[in-house]
Amino acid sequence: MSGGFTNKPKILRGAFVEYGLSIPPLIVPFQFNPVQLVRNRSLMFSVPNAPAQTGPAGESEEATRARVAAGRSTLRQFHQREEFSDLLELQRQQQVQVGEESLTFDIRLDATDKLNDGDAITEQFGIMPQLATLELMVYPKSESMLGAALGALLGSSGGFSFTRGENPPMILFIWGRKRVLPVNINSMNITETDFSTDLNPIRASVAVNLTVIEGPNPVFKYSKAMKEVMSVLNVTNLINITDVMIPG
Repeated sequence: MSGGFTNKPKILRGAFVEYGLSIPPLIVPFQFNPVQLVRNRSLMFSVPNAPAQTGPAGESEEATRARVAAGRSTLRQFHQREEFSDLLELQRQQQVQVGEESLTFDIRLDATDKLNDGDAITEQFGIMPQLATLELMVYPKSESMLGAALGALLGSSGGFSFTRGENPPMILFIWGRKRVLPVNINSMNITETDFSTDLNPIRASVAVNLTVIEGPNPVFKYSKAMKEVMSVLNVTNLINITDVMIPG
């Protein structure tokens, strides 16, 4: 009989996966799931037909502060108009710019377990293969030497390219079954902390900042639909509304 609890639930791993076939394929399951995931979305409210939020080129810092303060005052005055005693009317008329969601978290990589298991690749290269794959996720695919070599060898048919153009690859952030998000990687900060005798990294943390690509693409629509389903399930909590004081 194996040790431990036989009914222990399997914990899914997060991952970065390249969307679409290219050479080399880019897939990095997280060795350890991040201990926290920070999600942020900002909204900007403004008065209809208000001046632009950005100032002219070369604007001084003092002028910028004055313009921002004036904008806040204008918005406050807009809210104080008598017609907005009806909050739904205010909701209809004020202008809102909804920013895309950003995600930040740390990925931790550690070669200790595989070194103890005698894994040949890890003994030779440490965690370099995982780090290299993460790094290639921010390089333009057209710079892929392997893809270019394979394309030259096999040629292109029907306009297909192994390198997929001048932009970095399209990456999916997979976080369980309900969140599969297409993302842009805004930044990737790699900190290597321990090394083998031939200076291959054996421990590292990778801080990433992502922006979710929101739009009609099927991947985002799937995750958006799952979010709406979760919101519907929240209806079961309405029984607690009796404990909330709502003005009459």
